[in-house]
Amino acid sequence: MEAARPPANAGKFVVVGGGIAGVTCAEQLATQFPSEDILLITASPVIKAVTNFKQISKILEEFDVEEQSSTMLEKRFPNIKVIESGVKQLKSEEHCIVTEDGNQHVYKKLCLCAGAKPKLICEGNPYVLGIRDTDSAQTFEITLSNFNIVFRYEIEGCEVIWAIKDKAIGNTFFDAGAAEFLTSKLIAEKPEAKIFSHKIHLETMCEVKKIYLQDEFRILKKKSFTFPRDPKSVTTDTEMWPVYVELTNEKIYGCDFIVSATGVTPNVEPFIHGNSFNLGEDGGLKVDDHMHTSLPDVYAAGDICTASWQLSPVWQQMRLWTQARQMGWYAAKCMAAASLGDSIDMDFSFELFAHVTKFFNYKVVLLGKYNAQGLGSDHELMLRCTKGQEYIKVVMQNGRMMGAVLIGETDLEETFENLILNQMNLSSYGEDLLDPNIDIEDYFD
Repeated sequence: MEAARPPANAGKFVVVGGGIAGVTCAEQLATQFPSEDILLITASPVIKAVTNFKQISKILEEFDVEEQSSTMLEKRFPNIKVIESGVKQLKSEEHCIVTEDGNQHVYKKLCLCAGAKPKLICEGNPYVLGIRDTDSAQTFEITLSNFNIVFRYEIEGCEVIWAIKDKAIGNTFFDAGAAEFLTSKLIAEKPEAKIFSHKIHLETMCEVKKIYLQDEFRILKKKSFTFPRDPKSVTTDTEMWPVYVELTNEKIYGCDFIVSATGVTPNVEPFIHGNSFNLGEDGGLKVDDHMHTSLPDVYAAGDICTASWQLSPVWQQMRLWTQARQMGWYAAKCMAAASLGDSIDMDFSFELFAHVTKFFNYKVVLLGKYNAQGLGSDHELMLRCTKGQEYIKVVMQNGRMMGAVLIGETDLEETFENLILNQMNLSSYGEDLLDPNIDIEDYFD
């Protein structure tokens, strides 16, 4: 005889996911409905909280992400109830979420914020470690510091073979010029840092072809190369390594482990089983301009969703923390408006893509179509570069600024943000726009 199911827990609003989008959504709902219980379902005992939030400009924002215990969230918002369990099934027709602990949670409005998972170049290999963002990279760094005996730490430091499928690093964010500006610092020798200095060799225009464990490599009698200290000479490596990588350029290297940082896929399991979600080409849950999925009363925000409305000419979706926060906040506003029967306008943050981050300790600001995404050949670039100090690239189309990359302390982000938003015709200014002797901040103030 089938065991009786536990009674369903009812909540007006249920949010799934303890990442930035989910926590932001739950916090906003808790603020708007202080007398309602907001259920936050997360498989992890910790949640990701936004700290040190700073509004740099109208759209550009900067913040830190901190892992906190779920009890801290419940203390800040007494009407948020955190349920620590993974999701087993979504019964959308019954408006019910079944969790892995066997409990059922009935909702009136549901927001799925389950994020995305790293794409691994090889599943199930203990020597392949996946990272997807600065948070997982920092965790990886801590792991190295605890277990540096297995890494290639020698007196002169660690050796890294960096294999990329494009001509330059960071193709998602940079053109070749910006990449060269950054890598010139990365690859530069630092003799003063003898213990933790690094040696990095780039293998461009290639991907991983095959991964061999030590026993398999020995049986196949293959040969690997040593770290390329001299680009003009190639030396066969006689040392045995735990794992070997064969690249599509036919080179083989032995190493202690492989770091897989090749993007993410939306974490739509197990929500799609038995439910007729419309999915995007990238596998995410399609959402409209009110973060609503194709199912009644089911919303989605953050990495799990795919923006499927008519996008602004200078905005694109990228699975970043800034967009996760913005989407989570806006999804909560849309859920609240729908619940109260109110109308709501599209949030202004979706008018312009704006992101600030750090690469190799440089401040990096990306605005609009910073890489001329989707503009075709009908555009021109304007550049200003001071080696080791700043790199500025502006994307122009028909005399109007469509995007920009700012590396270093340029103090131009707010000015350029406004120029992109108001689409002012800048044809008459020509190259003076980037003249370092002209204070364009005051000029366009």
